[in-house]
Amino acid sequence: MQLAEAVRIVSAGEALLSPGITMRLIAEFSRQGGTSRPPAQVRIAELTARETEVLALVAQGLSNAEVAEALVLAEQTIKTHMGRILQKLRLRDRTQAAVFAYETGLVTPGRTHL
Repeated sequence: MQLAEAVRIVSAGEALLSPGITMRLIAEFSRQGGTSRPPAQVRIAELTARETEVLALVAQGLSNAEVAEALVLAEQTIKTHMGRILQKLRLRDRTQAAVFAYETGLVTPGRTHL
């Protein structure tokens, strides 16, 4: 039940996943493997430097508002970046984007990259 509620909250643009749930999601997505997509490093190379920054912060659990504050941008700008990130990486939602960031090494557990 908590997982379903957390996914609803994240899909609404918020970041309320507990670290335990995040780790379980990452493990499950990793276990399931990917579909026929280009290699992750090729896909991440499609992102701009700013999109990469936004993805790293989102993967660390920041909300759109928190990312906007950290990068001194408008929240709507962050939403636009997230939409482009999801499109370029062919991902469904923020949760998949966070998993992708961990899988590619853009973000590692317990280490802040920005």
